[in-house]
Amino acid sequence: MLNGLEPPATAESALEGLRALGAEARYHQADLADPHAVERLVAEAVAAFGNVDILVNNAVIRHFAPVDEFPPLAWDRALAVNISAPFHAVRLTLPGMRRRGWGRIINMTSVYGERGTPNRVDYTTTKAALAGMTRAVAAEVMGQGITCNAVSPGSVLTPNIESRLQRLMAERGVDREAATREFLAGKQPVARFVPAEHVAELIAFLCSESAAEINGANMPVDHGWLAT
Repeated sequence: MLNGLEPPATAESALEGLRALGAEARYHQADLADPHAVERLVAEAVAAFGNVDILVNNAVIRHFAPVDEFPPLAWDRALAVNISAPFHAVRLTLPGMRRRGWGRIINMTSVYGERGTPNRVDYTTTKAALAGMTRAVAAEVMGQGITCNAVSPGSVLTPNIESRLQRLMAERGVDREAATREFLAGKQPVARFVPAEHVAELIAFLCSESAAEINGANMPVDHGWLAT
């Protein structure tokens, strides 16, 4: 079950890719800032598939502004989407995982949850909080066949970052390679974006039986950013 704010047609290519692998895939359109929408999403997933064995909390919003100019409504919405929605999703899916004696919870955090950075107080705060929630849930589920881990990507070439890269190329009059170097300067020690498929492969591993003993970890995928 995929969820997003965009119309269902925008998810069709992702759904087709999953179905090509033999998976039954559906799309649900919910605003996760609303706890009732999270409840409806989980209920629809259970109705469609019988249970939720794997939960990946990946929704995020952010607003760029200094702390003293940060809009209170933007702050409240970031808390709702970035930390309250994962809490409600875990709260609603964990009982079923416990009944079946198996489950995997993956929380998508970020290197920014470990590093302070200007003008991103909502993002850094909520990502740090999500890492803390990961450890708290892991402590509660140990020994029950359930794990809860976090993945902290560095800069991944998402559609949002692609648009920012395109603006940088236009504003600076530089090619893609130069724009990438400038965008990543002072961040990842290697001037390359993290491939999204590498993040996905780590998530898949954490959901496997080979990762049954990994619980409460926060695993960076960042070219060594946090090590420097």
